Amino acid sequence: MPGYFAALTILLMLGMVLTRVLMLRRRGIEAMNFGKIDKTDFLIPPFALFYFYLVFAHTFNLPTLSKQVFFDSEIISWIGVFFCLAGLSLLLWSLVSFGRSFRVGIDTEHPDQLITTGVFAFSRNPIYVAFAFTWVQGSGCSTVRSYVKKSI
Repeated sequence: MPGYFAALTILLMLGMVLTRVLMLRRRGIEAMNFGKIDKTDFLIPPFALFYFYLVFAHTFNLPTLSKQVFFDSEIISWIGVFFCLAGLSLLLWSLVSFGRSFRVGIDTEHPDQLITTGVFAFSRNPIYVAFAFTWVQGSGCSTVRSYVKKSI
């Protein structure tokens, strides 16, 4: 069951960001500037897609790199669900606090003012914190089976 929360969290997280980008585009704001300045941005998606596949593979019993389970803990899985929910909540708060200033990538043509209200009063990069909660702790703990070779 926690694995389903991890998969759902990934879908909700991507959905929130893409919805925000589309909402801003309707207002005439180009919010997607990914890879326009730094082409190394394109190194990120293959790793993210591989990670997403591992989460979905664990949840839906798809083929993975290895079937050997290092350990499995139901308690840690539910702790991961908590981190997923905390990460999604922080991401939503960040998107609301951003207002019209939200961008994916750096927009050098239309720079905006620095946001210091809302969640940005506590963290300079709350979206990265939300991603860390969601991906690393949340999805990782929710799919706690580690496919590393067992040692004797």
